[in-house]
Amino acid sequence: MKYRSTRGGMPPLSFSDILLEGLAPDGGLALPEAFPQIDGQMLESWRTLSYAGLAAEVLGLFIDDIPQAELNRLVHQAYRPDIFDAAEIVPLKPLSEGMSLLGLSQGPTLAFKDMAMQFLGQVFEYVLAQRNATLNILGATSGDTGSAAEYALRGKRGISVFMLSPFGRMSDFQRAQMYSLQDPNIHNLSLKGVFDDCQDIVKALSGDLQFKAKYHLGVVNSINWARIAAQVVYYFWGWLRATSGPGQQVSFAVPSGNFGNILSGHIARSMGLPVRRLVLATNENNVLEEFFRTGIYRPRSAAQTHATSSPSMDISRASNFERFVFDLVGQDGGKVRALWDQLAREGEFDLSAMQPRFEAEYGFVGGLSTHADRLQTIRSVYESSGVLIDPHTADGVKVAGQYVEPGIPMLVLETALPAKFSETIEQAIGRPAEPPAHLRSLASLPQRVQVMDCDVQQVRRYIEQHAA
Repeated sequence: MKYRSTRGGMPPLSFSDILLEGLAPDGGLALPEAFPQIDGQMLESWRTLSYAGLAAEVLGLFIDDIPQAELNRLVHQAYRPDIFDAAEIVPLKPLSEGMSLLGLSQGPTLAFKDMAMQFLGQVFEYVLAQRNATLNILGATSGDTGSAAEYALRGKRGISVFMLSPFGRMSDFQRAQMYSLQDPNIHNLSLKGVFDDCQDIVKALSGDLQFKAKYHLGVVNSINWARIAAQVVYYFWGWLRATSGPGQQVSFAVPSGNFGNILSGHIARSMGLPVRRLVLATNENNVLEEFFRTGIYRPRSAAQTHATSSPSMDISRASNFERFVFDLVGQDGGKVRALWDQLAREGEFDLSAMQPRFEAEYGFVGGLSTHADRLQTIRSVYESSGVLIDPHTADGVKVAGQYVEPGIPMLVLETALPAKFSETIEQAIGRPAEPPAHLRSLASLPQRVQVMDCDVQQVRRYIEQHAA
């Protein structure tokens, strides 16, 4: 299994090479040269596997430069019941007729990002030890990626983490989760801007090949292929839990900001998983919803990016979207490069001629959810089922309701537990969401964070002074 760049300018590389690289040298994103294919017989043989066992099978299709026995050990280390607060790791939680939650928030930071990050922490440490190397992780977070990465990588040998977050744009709980970590290899940088500004700095420093090489920069944002691959696993798991035999179709609804989570569903479908629809749900920052409705991709400026009550989706430039466009334009790296050059010059590109293919060929549909929708959805789901959901998951449930079909299970990907967004929960049901017992004192812990201007040179200097 070799990997190429969406922009066509990278020689074929192994999984371990792209794991440590992040952004491709030509500015594109790594993808397999071909997606592995599964059939009904293989799927049925996986029905009795544990989550870790399934992860070993699915990830083994993408990773052939780590011995299978070692990969098996790594995934069983990552997906342990003592790390995830559910025996089955990812429980299925029925909501209403035809709709269930895929419970992805049982991990240490109560968010779906733990599903990939726990594997990433294990595989990073393994590959670095094999190569006697060090790595400085540079990431941007709108809330959940940062804490999941830090909890997975804290104390890991040979790794330092530099996580950029937008000042004042995360919930109190999210800030406390990240900033209360005192591990010397964890560095939180709070920048006076929005998430897209933080992401731009990550891309700028990752694109400076001399700086990247000197300081061994890597990424844990969803541009890292290992995260996308790890997320593919739970689409297979959800399908296996929601069906009873071969060929049955399932739809998935996914709250979407950076397009990584739903991209993993697109890959699972491309591998042969019987997926009827991939329902993309956005909040008021609906650049992706607009694209799937019109075919025009028109990211917004930082000033035009709304601060909403589902803050982890307050993103206007989805860094994983390029991987889907690569498929859309026939896997032509030159066309992708031309589109992103046009995006840089004109601020948008138009693929409206291809819009009919989005659902017909790829199963994509979209929808928008507002603050009022979130409150109403949280309230109604709680009253009808007793299940309390967070605001991002509420966006998914709201939009999913438009696409429920008889006989086809609709699985909404749970984004986080409601305790992370207690103020919005209180608005919806009149009382705050209780955090798990082991996290109730989180807000009182001392916090360690560097606040700075949104300036690439300041971030560069900080990394130079604190690199592993």
